[in-house]
Amino acid sequence: MAVTGFGVHTSLWSHNWTREAAQKSLAEAARFGLDFIEIPLLDPDAVDVAHTRALVEGSGVGAICSLGLPEHAWPSRDPEAGIAFLRHVLDITEAMGCTALTGVTYGGIGERTGAAPTERELDNVARALGATAAYAREKGLDFGIEAVNRYENHILNRGIDLTRMIEKVGAPNIFAQLDTYHMNIEEKGLGNGIIDCREHLKYIHLSESDRGVPGAGTIGWNEVFAALAAIGFTGGLAMESFINLPPQIGAALSVWRPVADSAEQVLEEGLPFLRNKSRQYGLIA
Repeated sequence: MAVTGFGVHTSLWSHNWTREAAQKSLAEAARFGLDFIEIPLLDPDAVDVAHTRALVEGSGVGAICSLGLPEHAWPSRDPEAGIAFLRHVLDITEAMGCTALTGVTYGGIGERTGAAPTERELDNVARALGATAAYAREKGLDFGIEAVNRYENHILNRGIDLTRMIEKVGAPNIFAQLDTYHMNIEEKGLGNGIIDCREHLKYIHLSESDRGVPGAGTIGWNEVFAALAAIGFTGGLAMESFINLPPQIGAALSVWRPVADSAEQVLEEGLPFLRNKSRQYGLIA
């Protein structure tokens, strides 16, 4: 996997990846000793690519990108539109000096039909992911797919869904991404999704039950870290707490009230908690 150690989703500081947001995010990540950041590409064409690349290269902090697809590029409906959009985003990801693209790369936040995914939808998604993973590999990039809960997308909701899709696609650089917030809704047990992904799992969001400060909610962190240790996890551990969200994303995720007092609270309380759990279970400190 392109990143390892502890990182953070930069929505902790800003919802738009402006020059100011890039400067603050990388400086704060370095100050707290984080290994990498995750940059959400909500508006890929608005990014100052050269500025971000220079900051990343000068910071000593790694970087990956993530996104959910706009409706016109949902692969379940139009695989070719999805491929074209994802290739464009991969060009931007590479130019920014980032090493992977992940997230809801197979669809969109809010993509729901009210029924289970059809074989046609899954075939369309697999086709788009296969072509995109091949393009990413040409660029030396890893390509991830994240399971999210049924209220946000109906295509891939559990760890087993990711494994089935990855094995259907068969690309060597495609990886599974889990998120403890979504797992808390969809899995029979928090460890189940991790075990179901096994060797495919290279990245995980460590999110509290209310998406606030890790350790201050109801997530069973001992089960999470025990399962990660059991599979020999060596990938990226990213905090994702939504402090700053644009209105359209906040509405899609139903995040309309503060989930923590501040970004500082998340980092000063949540990060040490997660690092201690990591040490306890013999993972990356």
